[in-house]
Amino acid sequence: MRVILVLLGLGLLIVAGLLMTGMLSIDQTRSAVVQAPEFRADMGKVTVGSEKKTVEVPRINVEKAGNTAQPAQ
Repeated sequence: MRVILVLLGLGLLIVAGLLMTGMLSIDQTRSAVVQAPEFRADMGKVTVGSEKKTVEVPRINVEKAGNTAQPAQ
């Protein structure tokens, strides 16, 4: 593993040296243009509304411990 890293480092140093001395020049020959992807989606329709309704809610009675009184009904 060390040998690979050493060889990679030496290669990078050689390329950097060639670039600095002008012996290696890298020019872009074509502009890099990435085309945007095209998407098409078929979606259903969602409608949101509201209506008034009366909802029956259960009644809860809570008695403290030691309270012997009967709850009013």
